Amino acid sequence: MSEGEISILEREELERKEILKRYKSLLRSIRHDLTKEQKKGIRAAFDLALDAHKDMRRKSGEPYIYHPIAVAKIAASEIGLGTTSIICALIHDVVEDSDYTVEDIRRKFGDKVAKIVDGLTKIKEVFDHTDSMQAENFRKMLLTLSDDVRVILVKLCDRLHNMRTLESMSRKNQLKIASETLFLYAPLAHRLGLYNVKSELEDLSIKYTQREAYKDISLKLNAKKAARDRFIRKFIEPIKKKLEESNLKFEIKGRPKSIYSILKKMSQQGIPFEQVYDLFAIRIILDSEPDKEKADCWTAYSIVTDIYKPNPARTRDWITTPKSNGYESLHTTVMSSDGKWVEVQVRTQRMDEIAEKGYAAHWKYKNSKDGIESDHKAGGVDGWLARIKDILENPSTNALEFLDDFKLQLIHEEIFVFTPNGDLKKMPKGASALDFAFEIHTQVGSKCIGAKVNNKLVPISHILSNGDQVEILTSEKQHPREEWLHIVITGKAIARIRNFLRESKREVAEKGKELLKKRFSKEKVDFNEDNIHKLVKYFKVQSALDLYYSVSKELIAPEKLEISNIINKKPGTQAPKTVAASSKPDSSAKKNEIIVGDEFDMPYSLAKCCSPIPGDDIFGFITIGEGVKIHRTNCPNAVSLMSNYGYRIIKAQWKDSMVKHEKRFLAGIKLIGIDDVGIVSSLTEIISKNMGVNMKAITIESHDGTFEGTISVYVEDTKHLDNLINKIKQKHPTMNVYRIEVGS
Repeated sequence: MSEGEISILEREELERKEILKRYKSLLRSIRHDLTKEQKKGIRAAFDLALDAHKDMRRKSGEPYIYHPIAVAKIAASEIGLGTTSIICALIHDVVEDSDYTVEDIRRKFGDKVAKIVDGLTKIKEVFDHTDSMQAENFRKMLLTLSDDVRVILVKLCDRLHNMRTLESMSRKNQLKIASETLFLYAPLAHRLGLYNVKSELEDLSIKYTQREAYKDISLKLNAKKAARDRFIRKFIEPIKKKLEESNLKFEIKGRPKSIYSILKKMSQQGIPFEQVYDLFAIRIILDSEPDKEKADCWTAYSIVTDIYKPNPARTRDWITTPKSNGYESLHTTVMSSDGKWVEVQVRTQRMDEIAEKGYAAHWKYKNSKDGIESDHKAGGVDGWLARIKDILENPSTNALEFLDDFKLQLIHEEIFVFTPNGDLKKMPKGASALDFAFEIHTQVGSKCIGAKVNNKLVPISHILSNGDQVEILTSEKQHPREEWLHIVITGKAIARIRNFLRESKREVAEKGKELLKKRFSKEKVDFNEDNIHKLVKYFKVQSALDLYYSVSKELIAPEKLEISNIINKKPGTQAPKTVAASSKPDSSAKKNEIIVGDEFDMPYSLAKCCSPIPGDDIFGFITIGEGVKIHRTNCPNAVSLMSNYGYRIIKAQWKDSMVKHEKRFLAGIKLIGIDDVGIVSSLTEIISKNMGVNMKAITIESHDGTFEGTISVYVEDTKHLDNLINKIKQKHPTMNVYRIEVGS
């Protein structure tokens, strides 16, 4: 036997031992006692997965079986799911990756496991065909979710492990998967109350989409850890003492804010890391009897606010009225003795478990013997799932439209509104009276002409506020209109209005189709699919339906319908002047500064939405009619582009060999500071004279002793821009200076 064969055998033996070690670790992580039958089921799932994946390896080179074991462990220990979910996690890729079928799963594990695995199989991660395919698969997943929420819970475990091991993937796939995660999976985890999962998914996403920013904040957080720990100890000392005197059982934790939330705050407020003061939160977790939970929380809250002065604008009571995902807690932000704002959260052990484990913990308490049941009525998670199912069951909804509608259901904060009878309804913040009408019933929404809010007559566009009491006014003559789409934000309202408009459009289009048939007959041209397609292409409309509608409404003038000329492409025939021809790639943008894919001379142009400059982390996006557009990975549109159109993403990078760039790139700078005589001349001196930078535009507005300004400058790269910003800060230490998108 050769030396090479011995090493292969040794490696196989080591891997076999490692697989068993990981399996035993999974069993230890299960937090509830297993019956003999449950142990048997988990072992059977493990053996099946081991057989199905025996010849497979991950991109990292590890045996593939490591992945389902890790997913099952996340399900068991981090979300607290039960035996059925653990079995599903172990075999979630079996049908996709082997000869085993859903029927095989059903025979071995029963209908419930088969249904969940089938749901998971339909949403296998990589959808590389078309944009609608990617959206359509997400839609299929949610159809299954509405029947059994465990599909999405296991999928989130799967996504979390894939994000933890994303390092071994190609750069293109890192960007696609990270963006998809930030766009949909993190908000979904948030909506189901999985705050730990949501925060980790967000942090891991920006680790790949905004690499430099992530690294920078991470290093700064670690550098200040010792000082932060000292501050927390000093801050909680008097609270601890008072809580003990009140005979409350408790524990206090200090936790840093996520890197994603810090970066988001920096971006929204236009401030550097050093000016983000609430970098951590203090959490007080009480061990309370079920009937004393609310009273104990308010006692602890009053102890905290007696010691430290609270900010009234930042107090949140989610105990009296929990969030839709079941989250319960008291939040307040108080001023410490060191002059720093600190967020304090007060909750019980039950509330904390629901906050950590989300929907999984809900069911534990909902079905428990002690009678504790969180808000699972029309506004709770069950109600939310019912609303999602309502959107899903609209068969005519375009898949990408559906994604947008669904996203709205995930990201909005909530307000509480009352019906005339005093029933409480949870609505997204920013919802209009028309949204509320559709929430009551589709027919009420479709016939809505106005509303009475707190007994005062208001239009359908009126934005509702917390605590409003709303009565909807209707008329049989009313029907949905196109402009309604601009005054609603809920998925249900948008879907119902679009559906009505589509049906109306089809009726109008039918008339247009008949008119067009007569025109074809008159000119003795065959009315067939090929000829209709030629007209669609010629008039640059989206579909045959749009063509018929445009003919019916005379959006295409009758004299332009020279059918035989268009069909036969006679010389001199041109497209109507009202329709712009598709633009071509800007050849002037091709400066051999960027390698697109593996090509050194592929034409490209720089996206105007984010104006990348050398040194920025970038990617290419293949557009229709405009070639490859180069975006920054932290472009405002990047997450949506990469998650919805992952198949059109192409890697791009600045040439490393370029030390001095011949071309200069446009970048924006925002400045906020104390107004002073000569501030403009001081800035122009730094920018033009000292740094030799050309300015395209400068705008300064002063008000009440302060000023805000934006400057558009031409720079070589990010280093050049950073040097310029630092020079301004050195000259004006109190001034807030940071990069912005050009034109924002």
